[in-house]
Amino acid sequence: MEGALVARDKVGVQDFVLLDSHTSESAFLENLRKRYREDLIYTYIGTLLVSVNPYKQLDIYTVKLMEQYKGVNFFELPPHIYAIADNAYRVMCTEYNNHFILISGESGAGKTEASKKILQYYAMTCPTTEQLQVVRDRLLLSNPVLEAFGNAKTLRNDNSSRFGKYMDIQFDFKGAPVGGHILSYLIEKSRVVHQNPGERNFHIFYQLLEGGEEDLLRGLGLERDPQKYMYLVQGGCAKVASINDRSDWRTVRKAFAVIDFTERDTENLFAVIASVLHLGNIQFEEDSKGHAIITKGTQIKWISKLLGVHLSILQEALTNKKIEARFEEVLSPLDLDLAYYARDAVSKAIYGRTFTWLVNKINGSLANKELDKKTVIGLLDIYGFEVFETNSFEQFCINYCNEKLQQLLIEMTLKAEQEEYMLEGIEWEPIPYFNNKIICDLVEEKHKGIISILDEECLRPGEATDLSFLEKLEEKVGHHAHIMTRKLADQKNRKSIDWMDFRLLHYAGEVTYCTVGFLEKNNDLLYRNLKEVLCKSKNGILRDCFHLSELENRRRPETVATQFKNSLASLIEILMSKEPSYVRCIKPNDDKEPDKFDDSLIEHQVKYLGLMEHLRVRRAGFAYRRKYEHFLERYKSLCPETWPHWWGSDAVGVEKLVKHIGYKPEEYKMGKTKIFIRFPRTLFATEDAYEYRKHLLVSRIQAKYKGCLRRREFQKMKKAAIKVESYWRGALARKHAKKRMWAVQTVRKYIKGFIHRKDPVNPLNVDYVRLVRCTYLTKLRDRLPKNVLDKSWLDPPEIMKETSELLKKLCIRTLVRKYCRSIPAEKKAQLDQKVVTSAIFYRKKEGYNESVKEPFVETRIAESEIHPKVLQMIRHERIKYVDAVIKYDGKGFKPRNWLFVLTRIAAYLLEAAKIKQRIEYKAITGISTSNLKDGIVVIHVSEDTKDKQGDPVFQCEHLFETVTKLCMMAKKEDVTAVVEGSLQFRISPGKEGTMVFTSGKESRVYKAPNGQLIVVSLSLVAVGGTGLCSIFTCRKWTKLLLGED
Repeated sequence: MEGALVARDKVGVQDFVLLDSHTSESAFLENLRKRYREDLIYTYIGTLLVSVNPYKQLDIYTVKLMEQYKGVNFFELPPHIYAIADNAYRVMCTEYNNHFILISGESGAGKTEASKKILQYYAMTCPTTEQLQVVRDRLLLSNPVLEAFGNAKTLRNDNSSRFGKYMDIQFDFKGAPVGGHILSYLIEKSRVVHQNPGERNFHIFYQLLEGGEEDLLRGLGLERDPQKYMYLVQGGCAKVASINDRSDWRTVRKAFAVIDFTERDTENLFAVIASVLHLGNIQFEEDSKGHAIITKGTQIKWISKLLGVHLSILQEALTNKKIEARFEEVLSPLDLDLAYYARDAVSKAIYGRTFTWLVNKINGSLANKELDKKTVIGLLDIYGFEVFETNSFEQFCINYCNEKLQQLLIEMTLKAEQEEYMLEGIEWEPIPYFNNKIICDLVEEKHKGIISILDEECLRPGEATDLSFLEKLEEKVGHHAHIMTRKLADQKNRKSIDWMDFRLLHYAGEVTYCTVGFLEKNNDLLYRNLKEVLCKSKNGILRDCFHLSELENRRRPETVATQFKNSLASLIEILMSKEPSYVRCIKPNDDKEPDKFDDSLIEHQVKYLGLMEHLRVRRAGFAYRRKYEHFLERYKSLCPETWPHWWGSDAVGVEKLVKHIGYKPEEYKMGKTKIFIRFPRTLFATEDAYEYRKHLLVSRIQAKYKGCLRRREFQKMKKAAIKVESYWRGALARKHAKKRMWAVQTVRKYIKGFIHRKDPVNPLNVDYVRLVRCTYLTKLRDRLPKNVLDKSWLDPPEIMKETSELLKKLCIRTLVRKYCRSIPAEKKAQLDQKVVTSAIFYRKKEGYNESVKEPFVETRIAESEIHPKVLQMIRHERIKYVDAVIKYDGKGFKPRNWLFVLTRIAAYLLEAAKIKQRIEYKAITGISTSNLKDGIVVIHVSEDTKDKQGDPVFQCEHLFETVTKLCMMAKKEDVTAVVEGSLQFRISPGKEGTMVFTSGKESRVYKAPNGQLIVVSLSLVAVGGTGLCSIFTCRKWTKLLLGED
């Protein structure tokens, strides 16, 4: 807890005792607000726990958290309901005494949830067996059953407990829960027949209608709509968004099975609940005499069936009152008001006694039959102090109960303080506080108290009314300082008190009570004839609740107030015999909204819960106390003499510690086992000094620890490095030895292979041969020819010659194939033409060598240069080639400049716009040219041609290109001839001519006197050399390309 003081400015202090301004309500509320804002809903006042309802789910109730609080010192962890539960359990187990936990607060403050959390904590943390698991389940599941029958929606709380509950949880010597017992107090029976606007009846009615099976409802005569039942519609809110009646019904049914309810028990119980609903729907009418009668018999028939009573007897009992004279009984008819009173009275009596039967049934299920001694922890979940706009008899009883419990709290707190002081040898200082015994006496004193006056007024003969009761109060206790009526009040207070009200000055403040209905609710009478009917019921529960012995007892039963006073006295006696723990529950706002802090509402609750009074009692002496060993263990670092180790006694160590810190004598006292610190500021200063010292120590410890870690890590790394080095050296040595051995064996193997290298392959030379092959192939890989012209080749060893030749051929073929595949289509066409040229002219005609390097063109003259008229005539034949030529006619061999055109079908000789000669390819019988460099071409045509012209003779500049294209177009490669000396040609039909070829100094063409055509060309010095090699290579490649080689 001391560790949380560092953040006290933000989240407040965990214990209100440590507040400097402990008498200031504003300081109290501010501390509560800080903690609530941070979702810290629990705060201590010493050992008392203050709990603020968060109205939202918080992650602070996990099993992991239960384990953290299990067996831990009370102030070691932050405030929590688990700490209260664990402290009570741990002290019970170690000291073997009984405890109780008192949970109080107003409706909606979270009392029921707090008791559930305590039960869940014991269920999860206590030792158990399979048999004990059954007891544990019954303890847990008794809650939803009691909530269904005893809780209801009110204006302040959707699940408000309308009865007080005290549950004893029994533990064996091992600390395991083995049983339990429940006491209930003052169930609000009036809610059965009347609810204020915005409130509901008890949950079980709505759960039955919403979740009950169709067969069950049909058997009970019920319908699902709660609007059809008078007892369920008065509040106007049968459906509530925050309540799931169907789901709760399933939980209750499951709980019945676990708590050991028989099928017959549940049938009887549901029959009682249904009969109450039917009773509420009974309507009376007046007959002619003014007497009440039941006209519609549907509801009364169902009640008769469900309760197992005779119809006519039940009807008579509801409309008549039995009056006993000395020797006879007389039935007196009831008027409408009395009939409705009788109906409501029987409804309340049935439900109230059924609830008592239910509690007894649960007790029977939880009872432990073993006789060995057991310790108990009691849980008292009881209504808190209630102040409404109109406060009636129920609020009077509830607030009287709270007065008694406040008296018990103060007395037991003072007693605990005095005992602690006495044990520690500290002088007791009287503590001033408000003793509310005077108010308790005002209510409960015999013959003089308010309850006695109320009973006296109820029991006296004559006409007693609520007003006469108020007058008796004024007469008998009017002089008391803590009661006030309108008649007794001064002028200032008189207007705020009505004529039928009286005001009590409780410890928590003033409460004004309206006396209307006090006598009726205190009497709670049930007519004798109605009792007789219920005693004779065939319903098992009613038979257990209404005994015939009651009819034989002529004494008037105790009033409700007296019964409550006696049961409260019994409860106080039980609590006085146990060690107490307290939980005070606070509701932060009336809207049930999370994170909303209503100052005025909380201030009111702080007042009536007596928290400031309790804080004053706790702070009257010393604000802080702690055992020597714990105090020294926490703060010993603040004193050089006690740090880091103190070998003497804890008391001496603490004394040296506080003197070194500088405590003044009035700030502390030394007990036998504890140090007592009077002022919170002293503790705060100590904690702040400890926090500063802690940072210094942590820094020093961190430095030392880091150094230790680094040294340890270095030593570990050094040791590991040495080991790795030694292993690595060994591994390297073994590796080198293995490598040397391998080298020796390899050298030996290759020497033997070299010696036997010329032998056939055998085990002695196989590795050597493989090495030679591999070496040669590796060298050859790097020295392969790069192109087809590269003739170099690596000389092979003897054993690789055959392989080398095969590889050489493969390589050359691969290079040639690669080259050929790289040639584009256009160039390939060029090569095809060059091959034809080579086939015709190679080594036959001068000038061929020079023509090889010159590429052929597609055409020498563009198609657009031909006369359109001619073009129009031959275009359909698709022109392939055009060149300019000199044509020598047959009449004197005169030269003429013509065009030579090759089409897809024929060759043409053109002169301007005229076609001079058309030569069809199929008519060509030969093509002749000389072996000299003269450019003369003769096309021999057959005599059967239509034009009857002779063989055309012309001279062209590009002879090799023109002749090649003509041969390829006409497909006449095999009839092309290169002649030497002379040739014969046809000048005209039937006339032959001779062409003589010669060389000279000047190139010319002329007709000799003898009629021969003389062609003179320039002489060529030499033919061959490099040009021939290139021509040969070209022809070779071309053949390879065409697949001829």
